[in-house]
Amino acid sequence: MKAVVYDINGQKNSEISLPNIFATRIREDIVMKYFESEKTFHPYAPSRLAGRRHSASGTISHRRHEWKGHYGKGISRGPRKAMWRRGEQFYWVGAEANQTRGGRAVHTPKVYYRPTKINEKEIIIAMHSAIASTAKKEYVTKRYERLNDFTGNVPMIISNANNMKMKQLIELLKRMIGENYAVALQKKEVRKGKGKMRNRKYKSNAGLLFVKSKDEKILLNGVDVINASELEIADLYPLGRLTLYTEQALKEIK
Repeated sequence: MKAVVYDINGQKNSEISLPNIFATRIREDIVMKYFESEKTFHPYAPSRLAGRRHSASGTISHRRHEWKGHYGKGISRGPRKAMWRRGEQFYWVGAEANQTRGGRAVHTPKVYYRPTKINEKEIIIAMHSAIASTAKKEYVTKRYERLNDFTGNVPMIISNANNMKMKQLIELLKRMIGENYAVALQKKEVRKGKGKMRNRKYKSNAGLLFVKSKDEKILLNGVDVINASELEIADLYPLGRLTLYTEQALKEIK
């Protein structure tokens, strides 16, 4: 499987043979299974003591001659806490029960998570499939609607990117992708609607993934830069992410 290598100015430099990993048969089901198993879940539930911090356990008794009983008084038997007392006269306020102020919430989320089990062979197949999808134009155009008419080459490969500047990368993307090069740049904007009040004010896209070797020094804003040895499924899922490799990174992947 051949691929075109570009220089830092966006000119075609040479052709190379891609590693066999890019010819892997893509198993979307196993990729999704691995992605689900790698998800990090944050506990989302109230405290176990929420609504139970009152000295109001039990119910009010209505039996005769019983201490703190309410025989003959027209109040319900719900749990109550005493705000004050005068002899055998009590001023009660409902507590603990779910219809009372400061009481238990009803049907709250439970902190329960069962991790998905996945075999080592499935992990290898999933990672190979995810990397191979970056070289399949049908997966790239499926993920990015603005690239339906994309006629460039994938994966995008650059010969050398040491100390590359963001201005150079943008010019390179214009030559490789064309008018819709902005799809490869991370964009952050204020969310519309009520999400702004719910701790998710901003939303952003993933942008381009720049895969380099561990010996190359590349610092860029607006794209994700990662070493080839540190690639994870979260970097490549959903399948078909726009990815720019360096020649040295492809040797490490091989």
